[in-house]
Amino acid sequence: MRSIIVLLLLTQQIHAQWREDSLKVLAQSILTGKDAADRFRADSSFTRMLVRALSAPHSFRHPFDSLRNISRVYAPDSSFRIFTWQVVRDERVFRRHGAIQLPTPDGRLKLIPLIDRAALISERADTVTSPEWWIGALYYRVIKTEHAGKPYYTLLGYDEHSVRSTRKVAEVMYFDREGKPRFGGPFFRFPTGDTAHPPLMSRFWIEYKKDGNARMQYDEELRMILFDHLISESEEPDKPHTFIPDGDYEGFKWENGAWKYIEKVFHQKLEDGQAPVVAPVKEKKFGG
Repeated sequence: MRSIIVLLLLTQQIHAQWREDSLKVLAQSILTGKDAADRFRADSSFTRMLVRALSAPHSFRHPFDSLRNISRVYAPDSSFRIFTWQVVRDERVFRRHGAIQLPTPDGRLKLIPLIDRAALISERADTVTSPEWWIGALYYRVIKTEHAGKPYYTLLGYDEHSVRSTRKVAEVMYFDREGKPRFGGPFFRFPTGDTAHPPLMSRFWIEYKKDGNARMQYDEELRMILFDHLISESEEPDKPHTFIPDGDYEGFKWENGAWKYIEKVFHQKLEDGQAPVVAPVKEKKFGG
């Protein structure tokens, strides 16, 4: 009997490795396919195979470490993880895909697809969205906070945005009474007299020159979201595609159920590498 159990476990491991190897090939094809048709075909096959792989018992524990082109991040309390990736049609159109996986007591799959509707949502700064109406980003960090005994999860993400500019995005996700994820809400708070921002925003982003490598990360020691202060390299403040970091840092600190804006985190400019933040997210196709 014991030998049969060992054989079954070995067979499951072989199948799991085969699936991950196949997923790795398809994930690479999503990124490097010779044309849009090839990339979208690879994406379709990858999505179906990923769902089959996640359908294996207790797949929540499997890290899928070999999928370098697919972002996979766990919540700090392991209450969920998010897969996100993108398909590039051309230099102007980027389609994002994603899914939230939740652990279950019996190991069965519980998966919530995320449907990219960014092109249909014009007021992104103050819109609360659902998985079916997801604005989308390639997430590289989940920060857990609490307010009134309820957990909130701030997602930091990367967005190709356009041919000339890139964005780093912060938005808060929480689960409603029915256990459904909601994205956004009045969670980013600015001073009333701030002319650059409304007093409350559902999500916050910085936009900067393509491949400008501006940073947005969470500092564990300071317990703050830090991001580069940006200036226009051509003195055109109405053109974000000219924005680059200038050495200063702005930030947000969680207070009373919202992220309070901090205009200047440090009182002296820091040279690159001096700021006490984790390694910056590099400008890759998936942002991690």
